[in-house]
Amino acid sequence: MKDNAGKKSIKVRLRKARRGLNIFYYGKGKGKTTAAMGVAARAAGAGMNVYILQFVKARKPKKGHNLQSGEWPISSEILFFEAAENALRSGAGTGKGVHRNGVGSIKAGQVGVGFVGILGDKKARTKHILEAKKGLAQAKKIIASDRYDLIILDELVSALELDLISEAEILDIIRNKPKHLHLIYTGHDKFDKIIEASDLASEILMIKHPYYKGILAQKGIDF
Repeated sequence: MKDNAGKKSIKVRLRKARRGLNIFYYGKGKGKTTAAMGVAARAAGAGMNVYILQFVKARKPKKGHNLQSGEWPISSEILFFEAAENALRSGAGTGKGVHRNGVGSIKAGQVGVGFVGILGDKKARTKHILEAKKGLAQAKKIIASDRYDLIILDELVSALELDLISEAEILDIIRNKPKHLHLIYTGHDKFDKIIEASDLASEILMIKHPYYKGILAQKGIDF
């Protein structure tokens, strides 16, 4: 017990001494969320605990319900992360409980109600705004919990582009997070103040996209 307590104490001290990065993936090209999910897997492999909070994107429908117009299925990497976490928690059927071998955890949640004003969306704009505001409150709560080493706010900047939240609200989160916390946020458009507040900003350019050849999103590649 003392050894475990000592290891935990060392880990906490190292964590507090870490320089957490603010990372912004943006651009019109495909690959922003994909890049963020890759960092999530890498961080968990390094023993970090990760939380992925997705704005705009819809939640799983309740049992017995179907996706509504404008909603899209939860992306498959989230399903994989959930399955892996459940397997680790259950000991993969061994009856031995959690045996992580130094691997961290990945948890995820969605706070949007789907696409806004496109792909058949018929929800009132006030509903989208309300969900985005709830998402901001939830993001702050997750950050304040101090349980995670990396938090990904997927499509956070997209919510700004859609006028669901303000740039000031995003900057408040970036500037006031704990110094040891890594934070990733994604979106399409360039916002100079957000780039200035970031330690790393990568623009994903669209050179070609299969959609413009009439090829729709492919399961396992696009979602």
